[in-house]
Amino acid sequence: MSDEQGSSILPAQFEDLEPFSTWSLATEAERYGKRIASSMEEVQAFYDAAFPRTEEAISYIDQFDFAALPEDATRLLWLYYSLMTASFPVEVWRQTRVPDSGASSFDCVVEPAL
Repeated sequence: MSDEQGSSILPAQFEDLEPFSTWSLATEAERYGKRIASSMEEVQAFYDAAFPRTEEAISYIDQFDFAALPEDATRLLWLYYSLMTASFPVEVWRQTRVPDSGASSFDCVVEPAL
């Protein structure tokens, strides 16, 4: 995904993750919805691309004041929030939904503020 001008939404050194920028979502509900709507193959591909770069992404984000993150760093942070949402399906459940949870769902009442 890119912005209206066709440029990357992630920092330049993370341009290889640009094909997964649709995972860069601002809210927990959006991230969970993306996980549920994705196939396990899509979740696995995202995980395989992003997980090895986790420490590098954390180091990149840590160089900024968290309250004043540049837009591209914020989108990178959101991408890695999505990685956390995708990790259990990949590492434990091997499916996008929580096993044996039926049609249950959860609603986040309050989102953490940046």
